[in-house]
Amino acid sequence: MERTPHAGAGPVHVPLGHIVANEKWRGSRLAQEMQGKVKLMFEEGLALADFYLSSRYCILYITEADLVAGHGYRKRLVRVRNSGHLQGIIIVEKTQISEQYFPEVQKFTVLDLGMVLLPVASQLEASCLINQLVQEQTREPSRNPFLRKKRCALSEPSLVQTVQQIPGVGKVKAPLLLQKFPTIQQLSNASVQELEEVVGPAVAQQIHSFFAGPH
Repeated sequence: MERTPHAGAGPVHVPLGHIVANEKWRGSRLAQEMQGKVKLMFEEGLALADFYLSSRYCILYITEADLVAGHGYRKRLVRVRNSGHLQGIIIVEKTQISEQYFPEVQKFTVLDLGMVLLPVASQLEASCLINQLVQEQTREPSRNPFLRKKRCALSEPSLVQTVQQIPGVGKVKAPLLLQKFPTIQQLSNASVQELEEVVGPAVAQQIHSFFAGPH
């Protein structure tokens, strides 16, 4: 089979129904769980992402160890976000050990970068999620396989914790905002007048300034 070009050389060619995986995942529990359900192709030198579903869509996987180690994962997320040809989804291992670090990575991924984030409890759960995304892409190749997952991810109760970190919001106003603006995209695009109806003029201006300013 023709070898897949490295990510640094441009878009990665992924045959329909396949996943191109970074060589570092060969032999991992995640790869073992995915084998037989999808067709994996391993490649060395995939600098940007861990898994490619197509030439446009990729997955970055942040392990429990990555979170505990610090902010090293941030550069990878920013590079995909700024690549211009890739749309990424971020899968994060949210365990008892890494749970304390999760709000920070959630804020950085969802609020600062505007990317899709999905927490998983294990690599087994992650394999089921990735397999489902591949199946959806196989059934409807022209459809963005992340759209439905994005809505699910941003409606999770954990998103409330992220919205609470917006200046002036807090624990009381966050659920109220999410009732009217159930996604970060809707919240960030809301006008001051629309926000005022929920949180009043002062906080509405703070929220609007937060999203309008540089991150």
